[in-house]
Amino acid sequence: MDHPLAALINARIAAAEEEGAFDDLPGVGKPLPQIADPEGTVFHRMLRDAGAVPEFVALARELSHLRAELQETGDRSRRRDILKEMSMMEVRIEMARQSHKK
Repeated sequence: MDHPLAALINARIAAAEEEGAFDDLPGVGKPLPQIADPEGTVFHRMLRDAGAVPEFVALARELSHLRAELQETGDRSRRRDILKEMSMMEVRIEMARQSHKK
């Protein structure tokens, strides 16, 4: 079943083609590059475009925030808790990196 707006979308694309909106695009007239895993490539591109990052990158960002918090915190018990969190975060980052390589 088609999307309800498919006819409108196709009409706008056709109108843009007639107006020459696609004539000066990079790579026009050249074949598309060969992709070993087209579905995976499209999926990863969609994730990247949506701002998604690998788990180890997100965890590294959290670790960075913890380091900043550690520098700003004078409370000894909170500093101890932050250091524990940082230690666990480093282990999680390494595990995520290993799993990302597979």
